[in-house]
Amino acid sequence: MKSITVFCGSSFGTEEIYKDQAVLLGQTLAKQNIKLIYGGANVGLMGAVADGVLNAGGEAIGVLPDFLRSKEIAHLGLTELIFVESMHERKTKMNDLCEGVIALPGGFGTLEELFEMLTWAQLGLHKKPIAILNINGFYDSLIELTKTMVEKGLLKDVNQKMLLVSDNIDDLLNQMKNYVAPTVGKWIEKKEL
Repeated sequence: MKSITVFCGSSFGTEEIYKDQAVLLGQTLAKQNIKLIYGGANVGLMGAVADGVLNAGGEAIGVLPDFLRSKEIAHLGLTELIFVESMHERKTKMNDLCEGVIALPGGFGTLEELFEMLTWAQLGLHKKPIAILNINGFYDSLIELTKTMVEKGLLKDVNQKMLLVSDNIDDLLNQMKNYVAPTVGKWIEKKEL
């Protein structure tokens, strides 16, 4: 695995461990020669993971929509900063540049990005590992919700298991490196009458 996209908050959140783990993830990626692809900002957990990579001698590529350029949040110390027209183009570019995805704590934007990548995988548009670094149980409720989706017949078990989860960076990266995409498609078969 040579490049991973990280989705995470543009703020730090309320727990110091979120920032600490974002920095540690960045350092770990750099040590393993894995290029960081992320949203290009210098703020919050986004900036922390990028700084972790860069301070450990790694490569960090940011993808930032033009409308955010004027808000002065662009990280100017990146290996490369790519400007795109829209949020949709940003996600597409980040997908094109990466071999896997990790979500750290974040808000609506992080969830939207995570679930779009999961949906694309479910539809067979890519076979990349999609993972959550579940820092301090941040995503416990979301993981339970995905299990409820399976129990209620709205999500296949094989698709729910596409979402890799760990609270340990090394374990999560090992899961990603050993990931094999399911061969079952999304669509539930019609039962014969």
